[in-house]
Amino acid sequence: MSDRIFGLVGLLLAIGFAFAAVAIEESFLSDAVGPKAFPLIIATILGLSSIAIALKPDDAPTWPSLGRFAEILAAAVVMMLYAELLPVLGFVIATAFAAAYLTWRLGSGVVATVLTGVGTSVGIYVIFHLVLGLSLARGPLGF
Repeated sequence: MSDRIFGLVGLLLAIGFAFAAVAIEESFLSDAVGPKAFPLIIATILGLSSIAIALKPDDAPTWPSLGRFAEILAAAVVMMLYAELLPVLGFVIATAFAAAYLTWRLGSGVVATVLTGVGTSVGIYVIFHLVLGLSLARGPLGF
């Protein structure tokens, strides 16, 4: 029963996400695909996955323990903080902290956590900003 509820909640979320994507105003200078394409793709994937979960639920779903649920909740809070602090700290710093925390929670050691956080942040910055020329949130250090 819990899988069906989860599937229906996911489907409602996908529908809301699709409505929000359709409401995006397009500039006359947008590319051929437009800004609505990616959110609509995500909404479609979420909707189809949610339908599959609702129609074919697990016979005996196992829920995470309270400690594991707290870790999942903490990861969600980190992602919300990431979204809030992105304009303040800038892409590189905020992404480094978020990636490092999530890597640490997945079981990496301290050195691997720091290297993964910084490497992910700098790597994405190089690809998206320096190579592709996309603008990313600038922080107090100018990058």
